[in-house]
Amino acid sequence: MIARLRGILEEKSPDRIVLDVKGVGYDLRVPLSTYGALPELGTEVRLLVHTHVRDDAISLFGFASFRERFLFEKMIGVNGIGPRLAIALLSGLPPEELVEAIRSGEAASLCRIPGVGRKTAERLVVDLRDKLDSIAGSGPGSCEPSARKGKGGDGAVLGDVLSALVNLGYPARAAEKAVADARTMSTKEKGSTFSFERLLRDALRHVSPSR
Repeated sequence: MIARLRGILEEKSPDRIVLDVKGVGYDLRVPLSTYGALPELGTEVRLLVHTHVRDDAISLFGFASFRERFLFEKMIGVNGIGPRLAIALLSGLPPEELVEAIRSGEAASLCRIPGVGRKTAERLVVDLRDKLDSIAGSGPGSCEPSARKGKGGDGAVLGDVLSALVNLGYPARAAEKAVADARTMSTKEKGSTFSFERLLRDALRHVSPSR
């Protein structure tokens, strides 16, 4: 089983990355919380990994922090929650907000995430609300994330956030409006510069749950 990888970041998109580890390219699915922490292409990255084995495939999932991987592994242990839905949950809410929603039984917050229905949200709450008190790895992750501005400028950040919302399953029109609203809010509060993480967090609060 692969538990950790260190290599050069060769490709990245809001839902997957490729790490070159001594000439071998590893394809990893990642949540948006990890994607937002990634540096520029060509930089060395260290990620925690969950290796998911099925009869017909071996899939790798990468995480910037112990907390993300801990939550992911807890969620895929719930009946009806597969790896892709667990990634969507980690992408739809920041880890700390996801933990709070489960602990407090806020099924409505979970249902805003594409692919999460009422029964699934309630099952998560019932199965995990008492199992997250000792959540591991509340400190920094192994890839030592930092707020990413992006060398491509604000336009690149806006494009990344829009792509992230569409990959999550939100309609393109709703995603575009949410990004525009979040940009307006961020500009008013922080001036002309904003980070991927902040803009994504604000856009998720604005995006319509309808799909």
